[in-house]
Amino acid sequence: MGKALIFFLILCLFVDYGFSWKKDEFRNCNQTPFCKRARSRKPGSCSLTVTHVAISYGDLVAKLENNQENSESGEIAAKPLVLSISAYQDGVMRLRIDEDQSLEPSKKRFEVPDVVVSEFLSTKLWLQRLEEEHIDDGSGTLTTFYLSDGYEGVIRHDPFEVFVRERGKNGKKVLSLNSKGLFDFEQLREKKDDEDWEERFRSHTDKRPYGPQSISFDISFYDADFVYGIPEHASSLALKPTRGPELEHSEPYRLFNLDVFEYLHDSPFGLYGSIPFMLSHGKSRGSSGFFWLNSAEMQIDVLASGWDNEFDSVLKLPSQQKRIDTFWMSEAGVVDAFFFVGPGPKDVVRQYTTVTGAPAMPQLFATAYHQCRWNYRDEDDVNNVDAKFDEYDIPYDVLWLDIEHTDGKRYFTWDKLLFPNPEEMQRNLADKGRHMVTIVDPHIKRDDSYFIHKEATELRYYVKDSSGNDFDGWCWPGSSSYLDVVNPEIRSWWADRFAYNNYVGSTPSLYIWNDMNEPSVFNGPEVSMPRDALHYGDAEHRELHNAYGYYFHMATADGLVKRGEGKDRPFVLSRAFFPGSQRYGAVWTGDNTAEWEHLRVSVPMVLSLGLTGLSFSGADVGGFFGNPDTELLVRWYQLGAYYPFFRAHAHHDTKRREPWLFGEQNTVLIHDAVRVRYMLLPYFYTLFREANATGIPVARPLWMEFPFDEKTFTNDEAFMVGNSLLVQGIYTERAKHVSVYLPGSEPWYDMRTGTSYKGGATHKLEALEDRIPSFQRGGTIIPRKDRFRRSSTQMENDPYTLVVALNSSNAAEGELYIDDGKSFEFQKGAYLHIHLTFANGVLSSSTISPQKFTSPCTIDRIILLGLLGKPKTALIEPDNRKVNIVMGPVTFLGSSSSAAPTIRKPGLHISDNWRIKVL
Repeated sequence: MGKALIFFLILCLFVDYGFSWKKDEFRNCNQTPFCKRARSRKPGSCSLTVTHVAISYGDLVAKLENNQENSESGEIAAKPLVLSISAYQDGVMRLRIDEDQSLEPSKKRFEVPDVVVSEFLSTKLWLQRLEEEHIDDGSGTLTTFYLSDGYEGVIRHDPFEVFVRERGKNGKKVLSLNSKGLFDFEQLREKKDDEDWEERFRSHTDKRPYGPQSISFDISFYDADFVYGIPEHASSLALKPTRGPELEHSEPYRLFNLDVFEYLHDSPFGLYGSIPFMLSHGKSRGSSGFFWLNSAEMQIDVLASGWDNEFDSVLKLPSQQKRIDTFWMSEAGVVDAFFFVGPGPKDVVRQYTTVTGAPAMPQLFATAYHQCRWNYRDEDDVNNVDAKFDEYDIPYDVLWLDIEHTDGKRYFTWDKLLFPNPEEMQRNLADKGRHMVTIVDPHIKRDDSYFIHKEATELRYYVKDSSGNDFDGWCWPGSSSYLDVVNPEIRSWWADRFAYNNYVGSTPSLYIWNDMNEPSVFNGPEVSMPRDALHYGDAEHRELHNAYGYYFHMATADGLVKRGEGKDRPFVLSRAFFPGSQRYGAVWTGDNTAEWEHLRVSVPMVLSLGLTGLSFSGADVGGFFGNPDTELLVRWYQLGAYYPFFRAHAHHDTKRREPWLFGEQNTVLIHDAVRVRYMLLPYFYTLFREANATGIPVARPLWMEFPFDEKTFTNDEAFMVGNSLLVQGIYTERAKHVSVYLPGSEPWYDMRTGTSYKGGATHKLEALEDRIPSFQRGGTIIPRKDRFRRSSTQMENDPYTLVVALNSSNAAEGELYIDDGKSFEFQKGAYLHIHLTFANGVLSSSTISPQKFTSPCTIDRIILLGLLGKPKTALIEPDNRKVNIVMGPVTFLGSSSSAAPTIRKPGLHISDNWRIKVL
């Protein structure tokens, strides 16, 4: 009774906090000692010099020694640091700095395992020689080495600096570390008698048994106009400065995975995931990137122009080259950093994903529409919602169940009164080609009768508190413990829990949702796990906090692969994320709110995730908290149809908001918005395969496709879906007009009407209630499926429509990717990759993939946008058949579609090579 009362009080406090985000529940930089110390350092304060430079096992190795008295502490840092630099193919440089293990520090610092993929390690370039260079201006000795064609790595001895530059003595810098002399590495040491290492925040005390161990340094991006990345924050895509003139009281961008209800928009506050990867972009040079593989809390300043003016006289490395300076601070860990030279934005993203892995290829159903709520009450509720979608002819693919479907928040169980026949319920959905997702969170109810807890306790698989006992925190089930998924053995055990005989009631059409995996602990500091909790290998939680959810996501995805005997691609949605999460499934932007500002900020949030590898992402359509007005809900569906991950979700205290509950006209509007997604599924699936092969995201900033157009650099209201579609959201209530900037010199075509618009101009358009502006780029070909079914699975053998949008040269090209939509056979060559081109009046299709997969699908329509003249016929080769060109609708959506020249039923199979000549 006592524990139940305590949990009730904690839950009440948590829910109250959730509905009114309280700033004082979380630490700011001044309340975070390592951040406060680092920010107080002055440029030029680093006195490290480079010694003992050599080559060892193909790496540059050296020592960093400090032979000067530390002006802040009055002590001499006697222990040198060890440094190594490795070069890899495609212009990637890796820098590692750590304590010298031969000097026996009090513990080994944590290095994040299982993030860098083995394929990347095999691309190492073994350095053969180093060149020494002496600078005439007295700025020291340099050691240089080959990095890639056109670039070289450089280490300056005194003062210490590492940078990448264009090859040659006078080559321009691309990226540099410690050019501003802010590098600091707090080495582990013995505690003095008069020192207090404990840190206190609110009612919590962090014992910090190993004392201060933070690392900080400056990174400069040269010839950059803006920097991007380092999610997750609800802020603009182009990162705003956080320090500098007139910014004395601003906060750095925080990377610390937290369970944040109703987060604020336009804030540097850290949310559910952390990706310490930043990209720069500028018109003159292009793009570069920097990634620090570190899973401790991180704070990052973007430094405004003029931030260091008062220190010009003490800086030893002045530079006239345009740059953006940033300052990176972490509580613990080591320096394990990667420099990416680009030079294009797609190059940087590709280079980053060669290190951390390409996004997983999802099943086709997962790229369609998902319907979720906390919670669908019981099996009757599920069946009714499913039937209503059919009644209103709205397609969907996945129905989700939140925590209330379980027996008392015990995961892998079902409430026997509410869900007595889970397998039958899932089969009923599967008969229509639909799937179900259930939630499985990392907190395990401490109940001796619960089989998961009993076995985990016996095997000693839980995270320990600072005293060595199983950590006991509070979450949805009440008293809970958390699996130590940093341990590979425990991840393997967890994966086995998803076997059909262990997860009783699950079927092959059931997939998984990992929530609360930051991890969320209701009674913990900042609603999370204490930093002095202990993990596998005696690692403290502070050292790996940001990676905890990643390992849980990994184990769950591996479990679904095991369940399907390696034949079935998994689908797992995770709220927490870290570099590498893209290999295991989708993520979303967390507990947003039904407000226009949250609709607006969803776009830069999704774009930031895509830039940092997490292509399969989206925001809760309609907002998780609150009740959206009807216009907001409709606009959110219209925008959400273009998110890579398209799911509607809502809190249990909100009004029901299924698409048919807002009147006939709004039901039609939502119906059409969802159908846009289903119409474009072949195009989306092709883009997911591109992401899987190259890392290039599905949803892209405009500047990724138009890297020299400065008007795109800060535009995060519009975005590209692939290279062919531009989407502009409508973010204000009762908007009458919307301005859309269409970049480039080629024409753009309204996706609904086919109307042509000039590129390189801003167009003021009427804000129509039935759609948001979306345009196909001239010079592209988009594949569609225009027959609407109940689910994507039922569309498998439906015919294709090809939309050819001609550019000013009367040319276009596009691609189509097809596989079985579910298995891993595509990795063995079982897929179709089709290249489509239109040139000189001829549309041709050629297969550029192994002949191991065929499709029975045919082509139903070919729509020709921008076609000159009024041709009436076309010749199909090699059959020498003539077909008519007629005027037909651009889409079958709504009532506003215009007509365009169309070739109907040309009698062609999508998997064949063919040519059609317009006569």
